[in-house]
Amino acid sequence: VQLVESGGGLVQAGGSLRLSCAASGRTFSAYATGWFRQAPGKEREFVAAISWSGGVTRYADSVKGRFTISRDIAKNTAYLQINSLKPEDTAVYYCARSQDAIARIDTHGYDYWGQGTQVTVSS
Repeated sequence: VQLVESGGGLVQAGGSLRLSCAASGRTFSAYATGWFRQAPGKEREFVAAISWSGGVTRYADSVKGRFTISRDIAKNTAYLQINSLKPEDTAVYYCARSQDAIARIDTHGYDYWGQGTQVTVSS
């Protein structure tokens, strides 16, 4: 399984981005998908996750109401719509495939990771 993120960039505070995560090899369809981020000098943290069915989504408190996770099974792609960006959202964003169908919030529950895409928010 290979995961490739895209869509990051430099934006002003208050702006929006849509991150994509394209999967090759085995599909997302039977597994949950998660997004995580890592800022310089900090540990990787949970951002959002979606169950295999798409019926369950989970978000970190810091992004609720601003970020939306979704998937297009036909395209084998997951998305993270990020709105109302803040400077503290600056980080490398990673997508990951869960070990099962559950939308988990811990990194240990994910077995495949992308290389990450940089999001930088200027104030």
